[in-house]
Amino acid sequence: MKKEIDCRGLACPAPVLKTKEATEQEDAQIITIVVDNDAAVENVSRFMMSKGLDVSVESRENGISAVSGVKTGQTGQSQEQEINHAQTEQDRSSAHHQKIMVMIGSSTIGRGDDELGRKLMLSYIKTLKEMGEDLWRLVFVNEGVKFAIKESPLLSEIKAFEDEGLHILVCGTCLTHFNLLEEKAVGETTNMLDIVTAMQLAEKVINL
Repeated sequence: MKKEIDCRGLACPAPVLKTKEATEQEDAQIITIVVDNDAAVENVSRFMMSKGLDVSVESRENGISAVSGVKTGQTGQSQEQEINHAQTEQDRSSAHHQKIMVMIGSSTIGRGDDELGRKLMLSYIKTLKEMGEDLWRLVFVNEGVKFAIKESPLLSEIKAFEDEGLHILVCGTCLTHFNLLEEKAVGETTNMLDIVTAMQLAEKVINL
């Protein structure tokens, strides 16, 4: 059975949540989600792939895209399963580390002097490496996504985190709002469902 869902105009994470509902219906073998922005295309595609669907994207007129997933009979891992598997493998080879999630939602720390606040934020992100293996997720939302773009003053440091295996999430809705989706240079474009799931799994959340 084919199922097409129109998610145009819906804010994150609604397209992904509607995709989730569709994949849970046993009678739907081919699921098509119609969206109107690139961030939704990435988020819906990634969610479908995590559920084991074969994914294709069709570009339609006026910036509209149709993301289709075909059930193959194989079950993909959810983000939580992947995270738990990775953590289990890590625990087998090393002592337990905290799972600290740091969420950056601004370009500054504190209030009173924005120039000082920016200097503090740059210093803070550079110093995050001192957390070692306790640093589990680095999430950029709102104005914080500007640290993940090509012109970021911290691009080399954040890429170094990613190269070392840190999972970095960058809010797709926020990138779209600032017209920066094409400028993203590091991290995984994500949605609010992934961020909430990461918060649930984290042992500690630091929000700046």
